Amino acid sequence: MTQSSTPILQARGLVKRYGRVTALDQCDFDLHAGEIVAVIGDNGAGKSSLIKAMSGAVVPDEGEILLEGKPVRFNTPTDARAEGIETVYQTLAMSPALSIADNMFMGRELRKPGWRGSVLRQLDRARMEQISRDKLSELGLMTIQNINQAVETLSGGQRQGVAVARAAAFGSKVIILDEPTAALGVKESRRVLELILDVRSRGIPIVLISHNMPHVFEVADRIHVHRLGKRLCVIDPKDYTMSDAVAFMTGAKDAPLAA
Repeated sequence: MTQSSTPILQARGLVKRYGRVTALDQCDFDLHAGEIVAVIGDNGAGKSSLIKAMSGAVVPDEGEILLEGKPVRFNTPTDARAEGIETVYQTLAMSPALSIADNMFMGRELRKPGWRGSVLRQLDRARMEQISRDKLSELGLMTIQNINQAVETLSGGQRQGVAVARAAAFGSKVIILDEPTAALGVKESRRVLELILDVRSRGIPIVLISHNMPHVFEVADRIHVHRLGKRLCVIDPKDYTMSDAVAFMTGAKDAPLAA
């Protein structure tokens, strides 16, 4: 991948403590434009705290986050979303009883133009449905025929697809995916991986958190190995094996010096 000199998303010296537990210990992170960076690490390594800090879900005690080279401070996920950072959590954070279109625009509902929208606060459902349909079509997800069907009627892979489509529709700068293929079957996992590569091909860089090493090595351009609350190293999946990556993150093997 061709990388710009300035990463689009950076973390420098992040520290996050929960009482006596230090979840992040002077942690660094870099994501360049147009790439997929996978974040791997053992349970309790601090991956979730890193992702939550960059998505606004937690506020670090120390350190800074830079977006396109400029320092930013996220006090809430809404702050991160306003800057173009979308996160798809493993739980998907969707309302099963609502329609696909309603879930796509949850928290971003469009109102009708003129006084009907400003005074009566009427929603522009036709426009939201059309945009939702267009976004799903762009990503090849129109096996979903009815944009108004409830999300609870979709398969696991389709739900994940809607969540990724929502992130791609509004994540103008960065998309963070937390275990996107967890609990999916082989066929549905394959479709989600294709979807991830499709989003990347549109120029949106992706942070991928996953325990699935074959998936990581298939789609990632670089792999950030997280251990004991900090970045241990960053490796190129073409230069190392899955066994190497597991050995680095568990401490069974010394990590390469270059990070």
